[in-house]
Amino acid sequence: MDWLNLIAYFFGGAFLCNAIPHFVSGAMGRPFQSPFAKPPGEGLSSSTVNVLWGAFNLVVAYALICRVGEFSLHSTAHAAVLGLGFLVMGLFAARHFGRFHGGNSPLG
Repeated sequence: MDWLNLIAYFFGGAFLCNAIPHFVSGAMGRPFQSPFAKPPGEGLSSSTVNVLWGAFNLVVAYALICRVGEFSLHSTAHAAVLGLGFLVMGLFAARHFGRFHGGNSPLG
């Protein structure tokens, strides 16, 4: 098993997870934080910027998952590493964006 492939699948999962909130917010016509806002990652970017950023993240996820090695959902290691990348990015996003959207309350 090639460790470089597993690293690519981990980051592919992270990019796939990151694509979701940006693309969905943008497609709904809502502004959302992005690296292009001022300040980066905290200010709001337009819905168009978020659709484009989400699509870019999908392209990177595709490249890392489908074009590196031979990813197989039937491989427990491949699926677990991709899922771990997805989970880690999801937890990071929940903590980061929760500051702005009330998701980090002490009760939940």
